[in-house]
Amino acid sequence: MQRLLQFTLDLFDLEPASATENTKTSEPKKPPALVSPAPTAIENIANEQNHPPAQTLEQLLAPATYRHPAASREALLEGTVVGYQFRRGKRRTIGFSVGAEGLVVSAPKWVPLYEIDKAVQEKSGWIVKKLQETRARHDRMESARIEWKDGTTLPFLGEQVIVVIDPRHAFGGVGGELKNTAASSAAVLHTGAGAQNTSLPGVAELTLHIALAHDATPEQIRDSVQAWLMRQAKRVFTERLNHFAPHLGVQWRKLSLSSAGTRWGSASADGSIRLNWRLIHFKQSVIDYVVVHELSHLRVMDHSPRFWDTVRTVVPDYAELRSQLKEEALPRW
Repeated sequence: MQRLLQFTLDLFDLEPASATENTKTSEPKKPPALVSPAPTAIENIANEQNHPPAQTLEQLLAPATYRHPAASREALLEGTVVGYQFRRGKRRTIGFSVGAEGLVVSAPKWVPLYEIDKAVQEKSGWIVKKLQETRARHDRMESARIEWKDGTTLPFLGEQVIVVIDPRHAFGGVGGELKNTAASSAAVLHTGAGAQNTSLPGVAELTLHIALAHDATPEQIRDSVQAWLMRQAKRVFTERLNHFAPHLGVQWRKLSLSSAGTRWGSASADGSIRLNWRLIHFKQSVIDYVVVHELSHLRVMDHSPRFWDTVRTVVPDYAELRSQLKEEALPRW
């Protein structure tokens, strides 16, 4: 029985038995090294990989939240917490608008708050949908942020353009030159001050050669590309204004480029037109819609049905183009 017990103990020994184990002079066996408990080992691996802490059940079940930076009121709409900016003014009805910052609710001065709350609830489906679309568009724009380096890509008139750092020449003092690499090497799209209009339908691949040294900083590349794009924007916008003004029976007097974050254009009664230079990223049909939109304001200075009828006479599919303008994600500068 004693031998059987010894055999059983030997099976669980971590070290092989010594040949002199049963002698009186043998040293006592050392206990096996302790192994870290499994939870500790798992925790160490997690810490080494810098995994973010797991969300709690409360965090996972928390409602989605949309909050305007200037929010003054809050509502729970279809399980979504919406903090919105509330404004009173000289208007006849309650109005809703969803922009990059969130929801804005405007109401006449005489409408009580309980009626405004009721109107917000009745409009909840539309509000939540627009907020979700706006956030998704913002996320797409963030993912499209440009990394300013040789070989980066960006849209120009609806076509993807590859930026090439080319220190060999100054491109006639205009800082850049657009080339169609899908065609022959002689097919160069000159876009200097005296260039003719160049349309780009169906171009497979374009390269924008910028006159910079190969060790140019990201800021230098960005500034050079922006300067080139703004020159092209001024040229294209001027041409499209001259093209559409006679169709609408109006005359514009001055064009200015803007860098507004959320506004594509504006028009003044004196014939001044302001257009966002970033429109040059869009295809020409979208640019044409914005140009016609602003020129139409020289006839109708509001957004009444008469205004949209004026736009429709020149751009029948303006609604589709307007939707593209809102939904398409432009690169972040």
